[in-house]
Amino acid sequence: MLRGFYAAASGMLSQQRRVEMLTNNIANANTPGYKADQASLRAFPDMLLASLHTTTTLPTTKPRSFRNETAIGELNTGVYMQEMMPLFLQGDIKETGQNTDIALIDGNLPVDAETGIKGALFFVVENGNGEIRYTRNGNFTLDADGFLTTQDGFYVLDENGERIQLTDENFKVAQDGTIFENDVPVTRIDIAFAANPNSLVKEGNGLFRSEEGVLPSAIGNADVTYQLQQGFLERSNVDLARSMTEMMSAYRAFEANQKILQAYDKSMDKAVNEIGRIK
Repeated sequence: MLRGFYAAASGMLSQQRRVEMLTNNIANANTPGYKADQASLRAFPDMLLASLHTTTTLPTTKPRSFRNETAIGELNTGVYMQEMMPLFLQGDIKETGQNTDIALIDGNLPVDAETGIKGALFFVVENGNGEIRYTRNGNFTLDADGFLTTQDGFYVLDENGERIQLTDENFKVAQDGTIFENDVPVTRIDIAFAANPNSLVKEGNGLFRSEEGVLPSAIGNADVTYQLQQGFLERSNVDLARSMTEMMSAYRAFEANQKILQAYDKSMDKAVNEIGRIK
């Protein structure tokens, strides 16, 4: 019976984590460039139960005894939620009319032949400590010194790894990322290519961190095509209708496991206080 407690409890914990993931997705439904988290539930390895009953003795010089074993069947030991992974599908593109808003639109992206994982593109940004991060959020702005930054103050980098400094917001961005001021090319926005985006670590505020070194630039990569669209933003790829449906399903599954746990608790209470009572 204690095994039932553990199985029901693991189900409740898994559904709770699933609800937390879906809640975070729904909360970021309007965050530009946000990539929805996804995860699946997996069962722990099953246990094979067997019954040990009658003893058999071998008629040898030194008699040896062993118990007969009869297989009963498999027993599931619970469920868990696998590691959350972002879904790197392109979000919808919406027009904002703001010069500092830049949408990164995917073109041709190669698929890894071994893993079947499609590559992903990112803006390259730098924090105040000089650490490189990656984002799909093109909701940029100009700080007091004229540097092109994210809303959180991360510096947008060009193809040379330098911070982009402009005179004002009256600049133009070509589809290849080249920035023009007064019709004069100034620099080019760098775009990083991740052959395996699942290896990136998701941080807050739409940022990703690479633990395998700096990602290579997509500029000059003949297998990768993309374009930048000024005055547009990539929206979140969260499917609100599906997320709400999955959340309701997770709530019901949580309640079902909760009722099973309560039933086990009542059975244990009866076993201890009534059946096991000494008269």
